[in-house]
Amino acid sequence: MTMISFHRTWLSCLFACSVYFADAQNIYFPPLNNSSTWEKIDPASLGWCIDNVDALYQFLENENTKGFIVLKDGRIVLEKYFGTFTQDSVWYWASAGKTITAFLIGQAQEAGLLKISDQSSQYLGKGWTHCTPLQEEKITIRHQLTMTSGLEDAVDDNHCLIDTCLIYKADAGSRWAYHNAPYTLLEKVLTDASGMAINTFTQVKLKNQTGITGAWFTVDYDNVFFSKVRSMARFGVLIQNKGVWNMDTLLRNEQFFSQMINTSQNINLSYGYLWWLNGKPSYMVPGFQFFLPGPYAPSAPDDMVAGLGKNGQILSISPSKGIVIIRMGEKPNSSSSEIATVLCDQIWQKLNAVMCNTTSVDDVPVLSFKIVPNPAVSKITFFGMKQPIKRCEIFNRSGQCVYNKTLQTDNINVSDLTDGLYYVRLTASNGHIYTAKFIKL
Repeated sequence: MTMISFHRTWLSCLFACSVYFADAQNIYFPPLNNSSTWEKIDPASLGWCIDNVDALYQFLENENTKGFIVLKDGRIVLEKYFGTFTQDSVWYWASAGKTITAFLIGQAQEAGLLKISDQSSQYLGKGWTHCTPLQEEKITIRHQLTMTSGLEDAVDDNHCLIDTCLIYKADAGSRWAYHNAPYTLLEKVLTDASGMAINTFTQVKLKNQTGITGAWFTVDYDNVFFSKVRSMARFGVLIQNKGVWNMDTLLRNEQFFSQMINTSQNINLSYGYLWWLNGKPSYMVPGFQFFLPGPYAPSAPDDMVAGLGKNGQILSISPSKGIVIIRMGEKPNSSSSEIATVLCDQIWQKLNAVMCNTTSVDDVPVLSFKIVPNPAVSKITFFGMKQPIKRCEIFNRSGQCVYNKTLQTDNINVSDLTDGLYYVRLTASNGHIYTAKFIKL
């Protein structure tokens, strides 16, 4: 290499590094050892429509929210707690905590403790499922990360970790299904690979470097992370900054990080490594084997990724907007979904109005409605649609369409359906899709 080319290379590297560090420094990182100190920014200084903030807070309160934060490039723009819940209150992440597990798996792979291409039985032991040895050998850590283990999710309790609950449905990688048990067993993969308890591993690899507090607790079969709202927000800042906290890179493997927050398989395009992805042509939902058109949160930016948990636990991040949204609370009134896709979209609708988005909230489809009674024995009635409905489709738990008719009224007879859980999809005259679940008794 000539001296001139050496200088050119050095200057190019210097320029690239300076651009990276400039971007990193634009994001604020709260101090590690002081949870009460967090830089804030006035929403008015961002040009936001502050007159719409109260409507956002009222919506959140109506939907049983306990804690809510919006960050802009790491700084708190909005923070609100409801009832007796405070900044120091602790709450569960539910399935939003799956995102932490995905990150920890990436760190374990980077440390040489495992490879996501490894057979799961290497860490869980042979016979961890009720499959044949050949069927079990096909399941890898990557299949656990992507919800493609091929194990039957429609068992009596799909959280059950006992081998007799983990039965063969399809070859690993050929079927996507939201199945909690194979995910939960990633904890044993991590502890076996690292020789550390899950809370110790999390402390060493994540909490010490970011100031996140909280801990994993076993609830029935599940391994659930509990923390304060601001700790979830810290994790959001880390993900927004691509796994780098301030100048400390916690996950250097850019390939894994990219795979984690992008489509991980060719079945459910809206799912990465335990992260929900927006802006895709279609998505699937827990418990069903069919596709819904469009993104699950049409009001959010296309690059938004989210951790979504039971009863509306939400960690939502849009890198292009520099926005992180945290919602913790009880079950929302407007959504019965296990992963609260509807609530995530509704929060973005309200936040768009606060951010003075030119798109009116009323122009965005609500994509939800209520079914009464629920559970039902003979007749169900639909409420909450904003447009005339032209077609009603009902799918059973296996994804088979059992009812497909033009809708003449707002109620239908379901007495001929067998008992069980059903998914209803209403198509409005303008093409908007409304979805809800009901139980037939």
